[in-house]
Amino acid sequence: MSKVIIYTDGAARGNPDGPGGYGAVLSFTDSKGDTHVMELSAGYKKTTNNRMELMAAIAALEALKKPCDVKLHSDSKYLTDAFNKNWIPSWINKGWKTASGSAVKNPDLWKRLLKAAKPHNIEWIWVKGHAGNELNERCDKLATNAADHNAVLDDNPGEC
Repeated sequence: MSKVIIYTDGAARGNPDGPGGYGAVLSFTDSKGDTHVMELSAGYKKTTNNRMELMAAIAALEALKKPCDVKLHSDSKYLTDAFNKNWIPSWINKGWKTASGSAVKNPDLWKRLLKAAKPHNIEWIWVKGHAGNELNERCDKLATNAADHNAVLDDNPGEC
């Protein structure tokens, strides 16, 4: 399996009524030892930070064309904890409700993320945002640029 390092971030302006964007950076080394980097981003008219965090992870994983060993870094503790603390199976068993009985936000994107993650062996790693990590900072710039300049899509999971 190929080894891929992914960093993701999302941003929303005027959350939830303002535009938002996501950024993702994928890095991998090919069989010749050459390192390659891919950057992904998109902007949306109206969205939330959580939707953009999920969209970043979805876009990055959907970009992988074969099963990979992935280290996915996100500054969204909600995203990484959902996998690392096994919240998702509980949400599914409870009809996409949390332990307290409230509805899980963005079940459409969680379902899409589960599908995108399924073929891969993923380690979900939380990184502190704005702590000087070069790739996390790059994702933030991609996300904020998309939110500020390219917010042309409706927040519809079918459009990504």
